[in-house]
Amino acid sequence: MKRIATVLRTLAPASLFARLSLILLAGLAAAQFLSATLAIEERNDVNMGAMIDYVEVDLRTAVALLDRLPHEERAAWLPRLERGGYRFALAAGQAGPALSAPHSMRLLASVARALTPGHAFSAHAVDGPVERFQVHLRLADGQPLTVDFRPRRGLPLSERLPYMLAGQLALLALACWLAVRLAIRPLRTLADAADALGPDLRPVRMPEQGPSEVVAAARAFNAMQQRIAAYVDERLRILAAISHDLQTPITRMRLRLDLMDESPQQQRLTDDLRHLEDLARQGIGYARAMHGQLEPARAIDPGGLLDAMALDYRDSGADVAFDSQGGAPLVTRPGALRRVVTNLVDNALKYAGQAHIEMARAADGGVTIRVLDKGPGIPEAALEQVFEPFYRLEGSRNRDTGGTGLGLAIARQLALTLGGGLTLHNRPEGGLEARLLLRPLAPAAQLKVNA
Repeated sequence: MKRIATVLRTLAPASLFARLSLILLAGLAAAQFLSATLAIEERNDVNMGAMIDYVEVDLRTAVALLDRLPHEERAAWLPRLERGGYRFALAAGQAGPALSAPHSMRLLASVARALTPGHAFSAHAVDGPVERFQVHLRLADGQPLTVDFRPRRGLPLSERLPYMLAGQLALLALACWLAVRLAIRPLRTLADAADALGPDLRPVRMPEQGPSEVVAAARAFNAMQQRIAAYVDERLRILAAISHDLQTPITRMRLRLDLMDESPQQQRLTDDLRHLEDLARQGIGYARAMHGQLEPARAIDPGGLLDAMALDYRDSGADVAFDSQGGAPLVTRPGALRRVVTNLVDNALKYAGQAHIEMARAADGGVTIRVLDKGPGIPEAALEQVFEPFYRLEGSRNRDTGGTGLGLAIARQLALTLGGGLTLHNRPEGGLEARLLLRPLAPAAQLKVNA
């Protein structure tokens, strides 16, 4: 049984639509076949009963007529007395085994009622591919008479029957297809609504229409989305509020430090406040990346944008180079793109002291941006973990070595809003590659990003 179940699971279609269609169609086709078989059997049984009653009357009449006809006229009447299931012969016939077929036995009972008690007879089966038997008797003047029976189980089927059954099966297949499609459509709508849930977790309302069960599921799904969005908004507001409110006491503390006499202790406190201010700024940036202002997508020249950014870095004394392998307008969100590339370049400058930006067009019309450095790289096991908020490779809280752990998290979040993705790869020749894949967006589309 386990082997059969395994084979059935292997042969079963992958989609629920195909499985339900196959089950319904197979069940209805089997029911149609059984109904047709039962109807044909019942029809044949009724026809057989009517034929048996007809044979009894007709055979009695035919034998009585032959008895009264002159001997020389009987042969001329035999073709007139012949029927579809039997015929007459003025001969002794041939002997054979006793009857055993059920239809022959039913006909023999009718023959016995027709010939008894006026004529003695015997019945023998005839060997052959079809059911057949003969009844032997003698007429009143002693002439032998043989009745050759070929029992038919029923009337012949119409030539149109196979086409009618095929047409009914086609109608059943169409009905199954429509029924399963209507049943599966809410699942597809639910899957589309779940896929449309963007990285900012803004709810995409599912239509609350259709059967009562579908409406109930749609309402529950919409309510779940609202709760998730509310929970995320609350946590992001808390993070943004804490990060924002920290700037005020930090500013007051820096003012007080500026009024103090210069000393090594004052410098250390100033550095700590600078690190704390940077952490608060990064926290606000992460909150805005998750839940910020609306920025419409528009067509820009990504090569020109990246080239201008590289020039700005070089003007400030940073070692940043840019190389483009062909460019064309791209519909995207320039503010988010600038922020992502800035975070990646800053990360490369911090750990490697230099950065190389490369841009290439993708086959699907998108853009691939690579930020390369010659730094120490990242352990393979941590290439994904570094995108988690506040995750740092170093256990130290020192800003100069560990950072805040939010730069790459912000970059990954903004990359998702651009319809692409951000991954990190260790270069074979040493260093790290940050690969940003961008897909063209619809100009009218909007997503919340950091303005």
